[in-house]
Amino acid sequence: MPTTQARPEIVVLLCDTDIKRKRETNTWNHLDGRPFSKEEWALVLSATRVEFEEIQEQFKRYRAYQRTMDEAPKALEDFLAPFMERLTEKNLGNAVELMNEDERTELDRLLGLASEPVRSFAPYTF
Repeated sequence: MPTTQARPEIVVLLCDTDIKRKRETNTWNHLDGRPFSKEEWALVLSATRVEFEEIQEQFKRYRAYQRTMDEAPKALEDFLAPFMERLTEKNLGNAVELMNEDERTELDRLLGLASEPVRSFAPYTF
């Protein structure tokens, strides 16, 4: 049985959907409040299980990204702790001098995560 792929235009549309049906328009709206056009409504009605599964996977990846970003400051603190314990003058520059190349790479990664603002969800981004 061949596997079908999610149609990106439907996934993007469904990710931008406020699924609470509006009485005034008798349809769903975009997240910014615009009602769906007839063409968009037809696309929504043609959505398959594959598209809904893709959306679920997209949100799952985004939640993992959010967790990583939320945990970054603590991960950075935990990473630096053993280096700081070895120092009499505790500062980042002195800690870096104790690190090997792989540890400096990890420090750069954690610093980037801890200082980067959390991005909002967008389909096919995460």
